[in-house]
Amino acid sequence: MTRAYALRDSATMLRRNLRHLQRYPGLSLFPILMPVVFLLLFVYVFGGTLGNGITAGGGRGAYINFLTPGMLLFTIAGAAQITAISVAKDMTEGIIARFKTMRIWRPAVLAGHVFGSLILTVISLVVTVVVALLIGYSPAAGVLRWAAAIGLLVLMAIALIWVSVALGLFAKSVETASNMPMFLILLPFLGSGFVPVASMPGGLRWFAQNQPFTPITDSVRRLLAGQHVGSAGLAAVLWCLGITAAAYLWARYLYDRRPAR
Repeated sequence: MTRAYALRDSATMLRRNLRHLQRYPGLSLFPILMPVVFLLLFVYVFGGTLGNGITAGGGRGAYINFLTPGMLLFTIAGAAQITAISVAKDMTEGIIARFKTMRIWRPAVLAGHVFGSLILTVISLVVTVVVALLIGYSPAAGVLRWAAAIGLLVLMAIALIWVSVALGLFAKSVETASNMPMFLILLPFLGSGFVPVASMPGGLRWFAQNQPFTPITDSVRRLLAGQHVGSAGLAAVLWCLGITAAAYLWARYLYDRRPAR
């Protein structure tokens, strides 16, 4: 099948998924509003105390500058959960079995889910950044560093979306699919997203230092603060590419081999 057919079929599936998001606004609003609620909660309830621990006398202002990059990763993880639900819903309603009998580019169904989820994720990120700026976030990054930070966030979003696609294909029901990506939401808490890794006890600190969210969060934080990224930037990109490749191969295997339920 030519590239033109592949693009046409993927665009058709993308329109299908965007219409589903319009039809179920509650499912679309959840990943947009949840990070905002958590951002306001952490800044105004815990920010004063946690900010003093990060910078002596820094208070809430210091904490929002530390927290916002971690909250952006939390936003991506929360939005990815919707992908697993959407994919599992397709698998259990029989539509996938019908798509497989049609003369379309086989990966187009998955591509539609990925691009639709990426659009929702970008909207969620924009809303989170706007709210953070309104309540006091003050990044020092120039245009190039903002572009690098956005690029890294998009890379991470693609990686987690493919993970959620695979989990949605693997799950035996929509209910199971809604719970399986929960570990993605926990990982920002178990990394450098909300508190410095150095403040954690030994075993947890080791895990936080060696899981993918920490170098990605640190890289985004340093980029937006106008600081040197160092080796964390390379580690972040490698994590994103590795997760994407592994999740894509797993998702394609499940989609090609497992029957629709």
